[in-house]
Amino acid sequence: MASRRGQMLDGVLLLDKPEGLSSFHALQRAKRALDARKAGHTGTLDPFATGLLVCCLGRATKLSGQMLEADKGYVATIRFGQETDSGDLTGNIVSTAPEGHQGPEREALEQVLAQFRGDILQIPPMYSALKRDGKPLYEYARQGIELDRPARPVTIYQLELLSLDGLEAVIQVQCSKGTYIRTLAQDIGRQLGCGAHLKALRRTSVGPFQLSDAVGLEALQAMAAPQTVLIALDALPAGLSPETITPKDEL
Repeated sequence: MASRRGQMLDGVLLLDKPEGLSSFHALQRAKRALDARKAGHTGTLDPFATGLLVCCLGRATKLSGQMLEADKGYVATIRFGQETDSGDLTGNIVSTAPEGHQGPEREALEQVLAQFRGDILQIPPMYSALKRDGKPLYEYARQGIELDRPARPVTIYQLELLSLDGLEAVIQVQCSKGTYIRTLAQDIGRQLGCGAHLKALRRTSVGPFQLSDAVGLEALQAMAAPQTVLIALDALPAGLSPETITPKDEL
């Protein structure tokens, strides 16, 4: 039976977050499955998104800030012909392409994608956790308030078209911290002149960590000894060893 406070576990869990759960709730379920005392994650995924959630346990939580700076990889599905207020499928449709629109031609889409590779400026979405006067932007958005947001520099290292089928395209993205894939999808749609929103998102990498090495939440919960999937502090990838962590840092 799990102890009330949990075990003092140190290490990193690579979790494949399922659709429909917030990152916080996915982390809490993983924490209970591990019977861990303390845990935190290194970057939020929206509830509709799936994929790699890097969870740090015990003394490894000192790595969380470092991992927030890491580059990230995604596979995203873009739906053309409809723009939403949130930039994704959860929002309200605010504009649509003319009736009969069948999606962009591959050549036109490839030309637009090329415009977003490299260093770009991106305006953060209103539906985001960025704060203005101590209040998250999404709270203003829910009240119907639109605020000016300064564009921020981000870098798109890789942006490749994996498939195009009528109104939907699947792209692969490797980008710097702070990049909003919802905004990228929306901006691509605007450049094409048809509008677009993010239909699906799967995070495939965070820094040196890969989704292929992650464990699903249900699989973790079904394990007799789930602690065995943790990456020990002395087994972390080069450059991530928490040298500042000492036994005195016990939580």
